[in-house]
Amino acid sequence: MNSSPACEPFLACESERTLDDRTEPMPPSPADAPENAAPERSQSQRPHRAARIEDRVRAVVSRVLRARGWTPRVDPFTGYGTTRHVRVLARVLLTSPDHDPARALDRRGWRTFLSAPAPGETVRVQVGETVVDAVSDRGGYLDTTVETDLEAGWHEATLRPSTGTTVAAPILVVGEGRRLGVVSDIDDTVMVTTVPRLFLAAWNTFVRHTSARVAVPGMAVLYRAIADAHPGTPFVYLSTGAWNTSANLQRFLERTGLPPGPLLLTDWGPSNSGWFRSGPEHKRTSLDRLFRELPEVDWLLIGDDGQRDPEIYARSARRDTDRVVAVAIRELTPAQQVLAHGTPTPGVPGAELGGEPLPVPVAAGPDGVALARSLRDVLREGDTRTGQPAPG
Repeated sequence: MNSSPACEPFLACESERTLDDRTEPMPPSPADAPENAAPERSQSQRPHRAARIEDRVRAVVSRVLRARGWTPRVDPFTGYGTTRHVRVLARVLLTSPDHDPARALDRRGWRTFLSAPAPGETVRVQVGETVVDAVSDRGGYLDTTVETDLEAGWHEATLRPSTGTTVAAPILVVGEGRRLGVVSDIDDTVMVTTVPRLFLAAWNTFVRHTSARVAVPGMAVLYRAIADAHPGTPFVYLSTGAWNTSANLQRFLERTGLPPGPLLLTDWGPSNSGWFRSGPEHKRTSLDRLFRELPEVDWLLIGDDGQRDPEIYARSARRDTDRVVAVAIRELTPAQQVLAHGTPTPGVPGAELGGEPLPVPVAAGPDGVALARSLRDVLREGDTRTGQPAPG
């Protein structure tokens, strides 16, 4: 185990609490959860008018494209799970006969949003020896849970549509036993985006080439140090970005040396409950789900103060104090705050909301180096839940 300064804050983060084996069923869609896929809601609930309009438009587009020879293609996303069950994520899109995946590399961002979903397509999913059939939802998304028996590490799920090419989706299986995990925001946490300032965010998202994206200094070094200090640590990247950008974001992680891991994104279109999906609600629900699905993981939550991360993470820290090791917030400069939301102060108060300190350590800094130093300081007295001393 390494003992570099960036690793030191995390050497005493592991807990010896007993495992609660109870898990809850997973919602059926990464794009529609939580707004329009809650299992508790009545199945007779009528979709919002915006969703009905979108469905009609998509149906017309689908008929035209299929008449021109377009066929379903599965776009695989990175899934995750335990040795007993895994979550498989993908999207089914209509693709032209001359589609060339290589041409999609390093293209301008707006082109990634030109896609035609294929709802209602049956896809055969195989993980290990288990085979199940899944059906894409109204946005073409697949989100299915497969019961299986796998060892910890990276695996692949095979996805075979009724027509088209079979593809493989990577699956991260988290090993048994108590361990540290990292949930990281993307925009303005590991990648400079200046979201949600509309013009700059639109420029970075729709105009710039994917290879021109700039990493936040020191974050990749910090994350690799955590991974080195805690082998088997799962990294999950939680963002309000669109699923259309998932391939570009994965290439960004690879290019900048950030640890690989699942992306939990959303869909920017209408939902069954409104014209637009709620970004903060997407993050809150995704965190709750991670806590349920990976019950032996204690999470380090990393974000920035340009959006709602401090508020969202504070909620998780108060609701699930025994599952949150610490909260780390990248502090934007006043100039960056202006670019992010128009004022020189943070968009929301810091990680202490309502005037009350959080029940977990809170670290802050403008980049990865400062965050590593801050984490080392706030955890210096050790993890009181385990009684382990922090490194000196």
